[in-house]
Amino acid sequence: ALAAGAMLFVISHEIIPESHRQGHESHATGGLMIGFVMMMLLDTALG
Repeated sequence: ALAAGAMLFVISHEIIPESHRQGHESHATGGLMIGFVMMMLLDTALG
């Protein structure tokens, strides 16, 4: 889980740099991680 979180963090900073303009780095990265967690929870819950 730690490795997956680290990979999401790196991807959000390197692949999607537009989301980190004007000082919103932590919000953009947090939103990406929360979205990924929600996707995984819904996928697991709904099968």
